[in-house]
Amino acid sequence: MRIARFSIDGNVAFGAVEGEGTVESGGLVLDIIKGIPYTDFELSGTKVPLSKVRLLPPVLPNKVVAIGRNYAEHAAELGNEVPEVPVAFFKPTTSVIGSGDAIEYPSFSNELHHEAELAVVIGRMCREVPRERVKDVIFGYTCANDVTARDAQQREKQWARAKGFDTSCPLGPWVETDLDPSDLAVQATVNGEQRQLGRTSDMIRSIEDLVVHITEAMTLLPGDVILTGTPAGVGPLNVGDEVAVTIEGIGTLTNKVIKRG
Repeated sequence: MRIARFSIDGNVAFGAVEGEGTVESGGLVLDIIKGIPYTDFELSGTKVPLSKVRLLPPVLPNKVVAIGRNYAEHAAELGNEVPEVPVAFFKPTTSVIGSGDAIEYPSFSNELHHEAELAVVIGRMCREVPRERVKDVIFGYTCANDVTARDAQQREKQWARAKGFDTSCPLGPWVETDLDPSDLAVQATVNGEQRQLGRTSDMIRSIEDLVVHITEAMTLLPGDVILTGTPAGVGPLNVGDEVAVTIEGIGTLTNKVIKRG
């Protein structure tokens, strides 16, 4: 099931996405959900064309835990070794935007990069999750773009500003709850030109590895998000560019880059 979060006439709700096609092509409708989707829920039967609503970030995470250098070719393209343990960092909630929202080019950077990633959405409060129970705590999966001010990342060493600035974490367009994430194509295009193409089967650490590693240290809450790393091919974004992240079995997350102002 595809679960979207949206606004219509000033109201915010969740809905199950039905039909075939893309956000832009039409043909998709939302069956509004009664309540929130992390617990047992019912579909209301009230349906709204997707074209009549504004898609919001599919979740509002308490925290986004991101993993760096989880694809060997990406680590190599930036001159880095594969880390001995997963490299984890945070992106704040203020960095989260939805599909169709604008990425604002930060004033402190002259080298903005896209990073297409599979995002894991947590469905229940969990800590110290054993490997065999990882699937039980996952709500679903969505597309993510770990937008990075590369020059600031290299200059400042700590990644808080480089990867945590406002609008640096596009998520969407919805959460797919019924998906095998083990071997999915992950693609990024800029103005229609392919920049990244990889597969989740190339991740160094699996989703199970990441959930176990993260929950050894912290409690994850419903709606929290784990970014699983990006394949090779990261590259520049400029004001006016349209960047799209497409993940097999999920859909396409699209954002335009604008000047912060």
